[in-house]
Amino acid sequence: MNIQLSDHFNYSKLFQFTLPSVIMMMVTSVYSVVDGLFVSNLVGDKALAAVNIIFPLTMIVGAFGFMMGTGGSAEVARVMGTGEGEKAKEYFTTLILVLVGGGAAISLGCILFMRPLAGLLGASEMLMKDALTYGFIMLAGAPVFILQTSFQSFLVAAERPKMGLWLSIGAGLTNMALDYVFIALFRWGVAGAALATVSGYMVGGFIPLVYFLLPNKSPLRLVKTRLYPRMLWKSATNGSSELMTNVSASLVTVLYNRSLMNVAGETGVAAYTVMMYVDFIFVAAFIGFTMGVAPVFSFQYGAGNDDELKSLFGKCTRVIAVLSLVMTATPQLLAGILTGFFVGYDQGLWEMTTAGFRVFALSFLFKGWNIFGSGFFTALGDGKTSAILAFLRTLLFQCGAIILLPMAFQLSGIWWATVAAEGAAVMVTGWYFYRKRGVYHYA
Repeated sequence: MNIQLSDHFNYSKLFQFTLPSVIMMMVTSVYSVVDGLFVSNLVGDKALAAVNIIFPLTMIVGAFGFMMGTGGSAEVARVMGTGEGEKAKEYFTTLILVLVGGGAAISLGCILFMRPLAGLLGASEMLMKDALTYGFIMLAGAPVFILQTSFQSFLVAAERPKMGLWLSIGAGLTNMALDYVFIALFRWGVAGAALATVSGYMVGGFIPLVYFLLPNKSPLRLVKTRLYPRMLWKSATNGSSELMTNVSASLVTVLYNRSLMNVAGETGVAAYTVMMYVDFIFVAAFIGFTMGVAPVFSFQYGAGNDDELKSLFGKCTRVIAVLSLVMTATPQLLAGILTGFFVGYDQGLWEMTTAGFRVFALSFLFKGWNIFGSGFFTALGDGKTSAILAFLRTLLFQCGAIILLPMAFQLSGIWWATVAAEGAAVMVTGWYFYRKRGVYHYA
């Protein structure tokens, strides 16, 4: 059954439409995690720490794609809701051209300054060689990574979420298979992990590009266009919350790494890396659901369907409530098993990681609401509110917590920092939901 943005969404349609995006994000997270599994078990915990040192830089670069993808897809879907299909195609084409050019420029700049950037990110001399090797390869693949992240949103706006799902699965299988070949068989270490990841990006970045270049049955395709400065500015500002989220998360990861180096050394960084890998999978469910439903909110808001907005908002908040409880309870039961996949070979590291993760996982009680809140206001075109929520949650509250709590509680303070930050952020998110309900008529 082909579900359209203009449909009335009951729970069945909501799950059918958003499930591909949820699975897509979880698969994307899983194949990133597979890198960590192979590197940790076959190369060592120091190599795993080196990968985590560079990872924030790759996410900052990818944030450009998230920004223009989420902000741009909201603009494209809104114009589709007003009945301007041809303009939507031109907007879409302009956005893709900007993403390709911008991605190439960002990639080149990062490669030229890789060594000082690695030092700034916290790479010690022990980690520097692996960090540079991983960084050079990952940043060379940045343009296709940017395309992949943006197409995740555009495929939903094009009413092709299942295509995004299958592409993510294909990219994931490519990455996993090549991880085994490059790391387990060829013994290429962190270079093999990076090459496998970039190969996966190519599947998710190039295939959609070809699909939209050719005639297709979706509402979108690449056409002759012109520059739309106001649309680009609106897309960038509207998607600024996603940019803020990714950049802030990356900067906070650097801060965590530096704090852990001071308190627990490279072993502490390795433990935190494992938590981040597991966190990717859990948080992906919230991100995928929000990404999947966002174009529907954009379309209905553009069409002026207040009743559908209210119905959809109510259903989404109930889904987030259930997911939050499940995501919080699961790690308490399975923390030892989940962390054992990565560091079961080292008893001391496993105990540190397991204990820390049980505390860290309490943040899932709040994260879903914060992620949905930011994405919801982006979908309504309220980039300012979305950016405020993202700034407070991912930067101000996180930095404050990671600076202050370790002073009093040392290592345990680091694990509690995310819980405290997300808890503070959810109160702000709830306040904005209440304050804006009369403006957008969703409640």
